[in-house]
Amino acid sequence: MSHPTETEKCIESLIAVFQKYAGKDGNNSTLSKAEFLIFMNTELAAFTKNQKDPGVLDRMMKKLDFNNDGKLDFQEFLNLIGGLAQACHNSFLSSQKCM
Repeated sequence: MSHPTETEKCIESLIAVFQKYAGKDGNNSTLSKAEFLIFMNTELAAFTKNQKDPGVLDRMMKKLDFNNDGKLDFQEFLNLIGGLAQACHNSFLSSQKCM
């Protein structure tokens, strides 16, 4: 049996993180607003700590919630992760150009 690839491990980790925070309100297929805030303040604490605007997380959730049900499903969660990964990648590329 082969070992999981780095990409497979990353996918497993994303699913595990989503499941860790989803379901505290009884629905393990979505993140409620409260679960989203706990996720952001725990898993992305450096990002949230540096925010001067107290409403930024509320606006993020509203922007990510494409079906306007007040919750984030796994696809909507992946949009957040993808956007953050893209921003980090762009920052990495910018820092490489400066060198």
